[in-house]
Amino acid sequence: MSADRFEYTEVQDEELGPKSVLPARREEITLETEDGLSLLGELALPLHVRPEATLVTFHPLPTHGGFMDSHLYKKAAYRLPALADIAVLRFNTRGTSSPRGTSEGEFSDGIDERHDVAAAVRFAVERELPNRWMLGWSFGTELVLRHGTEEPARSGTQGGILLSPPLHRASEEDLRAWNEDGRPLRVLVPEHDDFLKPDEARQRFAPVSQAQLRAVEGAKHLWVGERYSRLVLEDIASTVLGVTADLPTTWTGPMASE
Repeated sequence: MSADRFEYTEVQDEELGPKSVLPARREEITLETEDGLSLLGELALPLHVRPEATLVTFHPLPTHGGFMDSHLYKKAAYRLPALADIAVLRFNTRGTSSPRGTSEGEFSDGIDERHDVAAAVRFAVERELPNRWMLGWSFGTELVLRHGTEEPARSGTQGGILLSPPLHRASEEDLRAWNEDGRPLRVLVPEHDDFLKPDEARQRFAPVSQAQLRAVEGAKHLWVGERYSRLVLEDIASTVLGVTADLPTTWTGPMASE
């Protein structure tokens, strides 16, 4: 079912802002888990071309307001299909609500969410979405670290990107599993993070030899502000495309406002 509910108008060299929505093919999706739950989400695809890469996203902690519409993920879905030909899959993990609806089940503190990770990756694989990467933010990083080395994520994704990892639930064993796995792991750590600052993050991620950690000056856990949204989106795009992505800051063509 189409999820493109926006009304677009033609603009010329319009500055992209927090509420900017660029054209994409948007589809309401339902993920089915192996333990029998239906999880609600949305897939945003480039309008006229096949994606160059796919983000399978895992949102921040739902018991503290995290959901598929957490601001960085909305901005990724609103911009990256048009600016970088990147598909963005967002969904609510078990028991999580958003305007899209409430996913079945109950929050399991990252344990039974292994089925949610598997369902999201399996959906992307079955849809033949290319160059699939797991993207976690805060609690979502715990899901990537704990379950991203299990099947189908292990063979179905190219690697992982972590935003503001707290490392509350992920263990050193999980990190060693990523090291043995060998797939790329990109880690963005805000200078003023509430839970894990860059110096400690470097020590904690030391067991993962392939981890590439970037400390982001001035940033906080929630990446508030257009400056940091742009920085994060450019880093994500550069990672999954394998080239430096200099995303445009203005847009000419159809644009909507959220």
